[in-house]
Amino acid sequence: MHEKIDREVAFALLKRYNENEFHIKHALTVEGVMRYFANEYGFAEDADFWGAVGLLHDLDFELYPESHCVKEREILRENGYSEEFIRAVASHGYLLTVDIEPKHFMEKVLYATDELTGLIGAVTLMRPSKSVSDLEVSSVKKKYKNLNFAAGCSRTVIERGAEYLGWTLDELIEKTILAMRSAGGGP
Repeated sequence: MHEKIDREVAFALLKRYNENEFHIKHALTVEGVMRYFANEYGFAEDADFWGAVGLLHDLDFELYPESHCVKEREILRENGYSEEFIRAVASHGYLLTVDIEPKHFMEKVLYATDELTGLIGAVTLMRPSKSVSDLEVSSVKKKYKNLNFAAGCSRTVIERGAEYLGWTLDELIEKTILAMRSAGGGP
């Protein structure tokens, strides 16, 4: 069992470092996705912890993009978060900005789904419904193959994340769509 994280305090910290609506929405989406995976894979007692990891994973990105996952560790330490929490949050920057390899299932889920939620969100914006509620894996795969579409979403990271989890790319996309539906249905 992980330490208890106060969600209101975590959200206030997120808002202190992020004003852009896109970044806040992304944080909320990843929070919901992380909660979903915690509940689906036998970690329900830690769903709040997993959710907070998702909520704060890009804490430093808006103000400190050049030191993403580095600055956030400093901010989280200053705010009393545990080293376990800090490691989990920063591990999604593995081989991009930090050398903290995702080891725990939770870290692997964050690593695999962070970029993918962005890509899926971009796909939903192109759909008439603007929702993941009617989104199919094939629609995501079609856009996924177009490297100019949502070019900022690293396919390498997504594929490496699927590998870490022992899932095919299709399985990862399907599970992430289901998680995003459960988290509120939007990008």
